Amino acid sequence: MLIDVNGKTAYVYTAGTTPAAGNSAIVFIHGAQNDHSVWTAQARALARQGHDVLAVDLPGHGRSAGPALATVEEMAAWLLALLDAAGIERAVLAGHSMGSLIALDATSRAPARVRGLALLGSTWPMPVSDALLETARTDEPAAIDMVNLWSHAGIAPAAPGSPQGVWVPGASRRLMQRLSQLNPAQLFHTDFVACNTYANGGTAASAVTCPTLFVQGRHDVMTPPRTARALVAAIPHAQVAAIDCGHALMTEQPDAVTAALSDFVRGLD
Repeated sequence: MLIDVNGKTAYVYTAGTTPAAGNSAIVFIHGAQNDHSVWTAQARALARQGHDVLAVDLPGHGRSAGPALATVEEMAAWLLALLDAAGIERAVLAGHSMGSLIALDATSRAPARVRGLALLGSTWPMPVSDALLETARTDEPAAIDMVNLWSHAGIAPAAPGSPQGVWVPGASRRLMQRLSQLNPAQLFHTDFVACNTYANGGTAASAVTCPTLFVQGRHDVMTPPRTARALVAAIPHAQVAAIDCGHALMTEQPDAVTAALSDFVRGLD
């Protein structure tokens, strides 16, 4: 579905649902150098359960017009503008990695609009090493290979629930390469800088009052669970679900992530 947001085209994947003005919806926000497709399994499953779903392409990513936004705060404001444009009054926000920071910031800005908050592969601060920042700026293909390797707990076997014959790390790498081709303006570097410089996480977390779920990969080396302890502690009512996978939770363990999200959303009713 195409939506006009601030005068520019934004794409949202609805998994066949028709989100109606005034209804609640589940809104999925992807991470750096990704698009809506990383949420396909979860969006389809929750749509089958009767929920309206919107998996967004952030500006400059996938089918949404650019340029890419430079800060988490700008992306959070854009997300709320998208909800306005779609007529979504209240939502469950589910964000992965950079998307988790966007969801967190948006929740702190408009707490009355968020029924529940799911943060996957999240931490704050979310530092990016100088070496990776420089590689993303000067050699994006190499940065893609580095991050793809670090994002998966294993490079060979397909995870339970993955489509038969799909090589998950290969599919993830190809997605990032495709986004690089669609938007050659140092997209990865822009996203990484946004993560690296986001300074409002502590304040935003302290403002969260809605039910909150952290979904963590036990073998995540991009945002290790131990680095998220302060963020989890800042939201005392938060739940934590741990899954045997790396940073690419939704594609490495689609069934387990779907189950965690489904249980969380069910508990909101």
